[in-house]
Amino acid sequence: MPEITGYHAHVYFDAHSQTVAQQLCEKAGRLFPVEVGRMHAKNVGPHPRWSCQLAFAPDAFDQVIPWLMLNRQGLTIFTHPETGQHLEDHRDRAIWMGEMLALDLTIFDRTGT
Repeated sequence: MPEITGYHAHVYFDAHSQTVAQQLCEKAGRLFPVEVGRMHAKNVGPHPRWSCQLAFAPDAFDQVIPWLMLNRQGLTIFTHPETGQHLEDHRDRAIWMGEMLALDLTIFDRTGT
């Protein structure tokens, strides 16, 4: 069984919701031990919308996820574990808040990396 070494929460936004997403990500970074990534105003990796990544350790899950659930302000948030099995982490082990979107999983090779 793989070990979860961390989590990524990807906050999706568009041109109209970018400010709300940025404020949400910055606040999460102030409140929790979260590494706030760049605001990508383009699709990056498997993500079908613009996004900002929040990275955090397993011991922060019980603080970060409930807070995002209650404060996402209508934004879609895609969260997945980090086990080193990237395909499975994105396809089979994800948590969606809001609209479930199709990811571009073709970027992961058959080994899941």
